[in-house]
Amino acid sequence: MIADTIRQIERELQGKAKLIAVTKTKPVELLREAYDAGARRFGENKVQEMVDKQPQLPADVQWHLIGHLQSNKVKYIAPFVALIHSVDSLKLLQEINKQAAKQNRIIDCLLQIYIADEETKFGLAPEEAEVLLQASELNTLQNVRLVGLMGLATNTDDEAQIRQEFRGLKQLYDRLAQIQHPIVHFHELSMGMSGDYRIAVEEGSTLVRVGSAIFGARA
Repeated sequence: MIADTIRQIERELQGKAKLIAVTKTKPVELLREAYDAGARRFGENKVQEMVDKQPQLPADVQWHLIGHLQSNKVKYIAPFVALIHSVDSLKLLQEINKQAAKQNRIIDCLLQIYIADEETKFGLAPEEAEVLLQASELNTLQNVRLVGLMGLATNTDDEAQIRQEFRGLKQLYDRLAQIQHPIVHFHELSMGMSGDYRIAVEEGSTLVRVGSAIFGARA
């Protein structure tokens, strides 16, 4: 069933966006099932869970940290994480750079933008993202690459509102992508989850984060 669902979603995406199978709280057996169905990008919310699962799966899995990340946890995922979706401060970016340098690698990151009409979500305001991308401190960061933006839409049944939030994020992405800087290479826009990924793709998403639609509701 997992395999059928993954194939169905991939057909819907038509190559316009890449699927991240959100595997938080799911046992490794289900991840292996998804892997056998062709999934290679797995998204985790918590550092500890990602660190526990990573050695139990094949080396070609790309691990995406999609949840809020604390600076003191960066070191645990720095050896292997493929993309961090949730950078919401210069301080966090500097810590990622520091830990990436110790691993002699460059870590790709997305700036998380606050687009939802909710109190609980993390993220930068659009103007804060612009300030960060033009900060002189970026000149000292050799081991990170800012490759785009991530946003979480409001948890609502109002599709017009969701579409408007995604469209606004795409417009911000297009504007910020013009910034010329050695570590700024925008090509990813991470928006859309199980309930709204179809709208997200229509509005320009390149990465969709789908969990419950593949694995069922969280245990």
